[in-house]
Amino acid sequence: MRPRRRRWAAFAALLAVVVAGLIVSRALPSSSATDIAGDALYAAAAYTGLVLLMPRAPRWAVALAAAGWCVAVELLQRTGLPLALAEWMPPVALVLGTGFDARDLVVYVLAVIATVAIDRAVSVRLLPRGPARGGVRPPE
Repeated sequence: MRPRRRRWAAFAALLAVVVAGLIVSRALPSSSATDIAGDALYAAAAYTGLVLLMPRAPRWAVALAAAGWCVAVELLQRTGLPLALAEWMPPVALVLGTGFDARDLVVYVLAVIATVAIDRAVSVRLLPRGPARGGVRPPE
């Protein structure tokens, strides 16, 4: 997929993921299911945000970076720093969380894998079918 087209697709996906995440965190009752959904959406937002910033990067590199970010943030929560920052500025909790949960590490990795699969499927769907005008396919 062309970088410009990929960037727009990533922007639309990121917007949808952020809206879904806000709905899960603010409108639904707190439960294990909403916690897992929020973690999965956080990982998807990390991946799509990186695609938005680096549309030419290979999926595997974006996936590693997104999973690495999520794991690093989760491990940072063990220090108590995100909780202290969230008490001072509550929106920080949406980005850094507040409390460590080992289950989140698994959810992040699985969500990034699922997001890569969705990215691949969307990219294949948006690619032009067959040769372009003049028999030459545009560069990707």
